[in-house]
Amino acid sequence: SDRALSLAAAMNYPELAVRRRPKVAVLATGDELVMPGSKPGPGQIVYSNGYALRALARTEGAETVDLGIAADTVEATTAGIRRARESGADILITTGGASVGDHDLVKQSLEAEGVQMAFWRIAMRPGKPMMHGRLGSMRVIGLPGNPVSSYVCAFLFLVPLIRALSGRKTIHHRRASALLGRDLAANDQREDYLRARLEEREDGTLIATPVMQQDSSLLGNLAAARALLVRPPFAPAAVKGAECEILTLPE
Repeated sequence: SDRALSLAAAMNYPELAVRRRPKVAVLATGDELVMPGSKPGPGQIVYSNGYALRALARTEGAETVDLGIAADTVEATTAGIRRARESGADILITTGGASVGDHDLVKQSLEAEGVQMAFWRIAMRPGKPMMHGRLGSMRVIGLPGNPVSSYVCAFLFLVPLIRALSGRKTIHHRRASALLGRDLAANDQREDYLRARLEEREDGTLIATPVMQQDSSLLGNLAAARALLVRPPFAPAAVKGAECEILTLPE
């Protein structure tokens, strides 16, 4: 921090040991993606994931590399993976192509390039198709294509990884307690991260109210949310006013 630098100088330290900023490369995949400012045609959507992911990484002190959008072919995806290695990236983030459809080629392409996959699919919502592996010294995180799923997974997994590579002592998000702003039904086998609005009472108590629509394509609700409300697997139904756990989102 600026204050720590001032203290170090005052204590007569002319040099300090530091860590290099981690470099994060972001590769989007999908024939359906067009850049902002374009006019989407039939079956096309405007690309947004990379902007949020690179901003999130920079907020955590990382350098970022934009690898653009790869077409839904093994050749194009493989070329993007190779560009990530050539850039010296410490972390490669892919978005889209993580499921099991005919055009979901990311896992196949990563493994063909030699990525040792640690896991593919995870029992959480949103973000089930997420994958993680390593290619030499480069960490690889494969995110779903849906914008909300992509961001939530990056917040939960990419941010701690950047912090760890930066040498920070505290890498995980700290959970806080709040009171539910509305009733919630019982949860299934996946851990839920519900987008929620926050209200602070005069006594400092936080009220977390999950938005009604939790679809992973609804970016407006994510933008309006101030926290993720954590629901463990098989959590029973909860009533308004019950205690809950939240992760606050960056302002």
